[in-house]
Amino acid sequence: MKHRIVVLGAGYTGAVAAGRLAKRLRREDVAITLVNAEPDFVERVRMHQVATGQHLKPRPFSEMFAGTGVELRLARVTGVDVDRKTVTVTDVEATGSTAPASGAEELPYDTLVYALGSRWNAQGVPGTAEHAYEIAGRPGALRLRERLARLDAGQSVVVVGGGLTGLEAATEIAEARPDLDVALAARGGLGDWLSPKGREHLRKVFGKLGITAYEHTAVTGVEADRVTTADGKAIPAAVTVWTTGFAVHPIAKATALEVTGNGQIVVDGTMRSVSHPDVYAIGDAAMVMGPGDKPLRMSCASGTPTAWQAADAIAARLTGGKLPNVSIHYFNQCISLGRKEGLIQYVTADDRAVQAVLTGRLAAVYKELICKSAAWGVANPTLGLPTRRRRVTVEQAATGSAVKASA
Repeated sequence: MKHRIVVLGAGYTGAVAAGRLAKRLRREDVAITLVNAEPDFVERVRMHQVATGQHLKPRPFSEMFAGTGVELRLARVTGVDVDRKTVTVTDVEATGSTAPASGAEELPYDTLVYALGSRWNAQGVPGTAEHAYEIAGRPGALRLRERLARLDAGQSVVVVGGGLTGLEAATEIAEARPDLDVALAARGGLGDWLSPKGREHLRKVFGKLGITAYEHTAVTGVEADRVTTADGKAIPAAVTVWTTGFAVHPIAKATALEVTGNGQIVVDGTMRSVSHPDVYAIGDAAMVMGPGDKPLRMSCASGTPTAWQAADAIAARLTGGKLPNVSIHYFNQCISLGRKEGLIQYVTADDRAVQAVLTGRLAAVYKELICKSAAWGVANPTLGLPTRRRRVTVEQAATGSAVKASA
């Protein structure tokens, strides 16, 4: 009986993990199923570009995983039973629609890789769910694109949230639509986590693009034509874009897995669940400790190394190989500020800004290369791996355990 590996989610982390496992293990020994609701890979770090009408290169999974042995299951995950080792899914149309195509079905697994990631976080602010737009995924970005296209010159757009996503959204919209009145509302100072040079460049770009920055401003309500703030101010907003962080997918919290208060799965250094050893969690879904004993932030930069770590650990345990012991740390933060400007903030291993920055056109090119390399890494997740797969010997078919390796 083949060892059944089910990977939930085909974002940056899930897709990388599935491809890396396929390279590490022999298809005669394992069956790898990748469950995802969309047939194409979504470059999440480019959703602000989609929102402004730019068209991205299609990246169908059918081409990316052709000949690898990875089976793509177009379905929504509706439940996980870690005691029975099953996943409940509902198939969707292969045309790209996320509408259900059939009833629920259970998929059994021997090893589960949980990579369902995160969604936008409304933070419980009244009116956000009804009136705000989000760019945490393709459906939200397409909805915002349609709305922005209908705005007349002079109408206002307010981006709420001063993190990386908010900065990229505000500058992209302002550059693409200079006829709009674009503003950003941030709880703290504009780019207050950046170095002095980084903050200076950010303010320069905001000034050049005509973006109004409402600093130290907490948005407490969203209406159809405005946002209200904690100090009673009303800021006009024909469109409100909400970018105040991410909330993890809620399914894990409904299982018997050990999770944190926000629903992230608690894992060890190999991305293995501390409560259920046949489950691995990667990316935004996992609580991963980094340098300085600080949790890694939700990001592509954090997620991809966790996918490598999990895939290599699973392969090692199944074949009797050596477990990976790689420290995950940061090097820089790459911020696009429209298509012509960028900001590369170099950081310490635990993500604190240092003095060094790269700015301007060169930084924009650098960021574009990072985005392209991230997408390339999904389609080519095995760089540096040996071309010879290791053999899995399954001794207990019922549990899928494997303890012996042979070349």
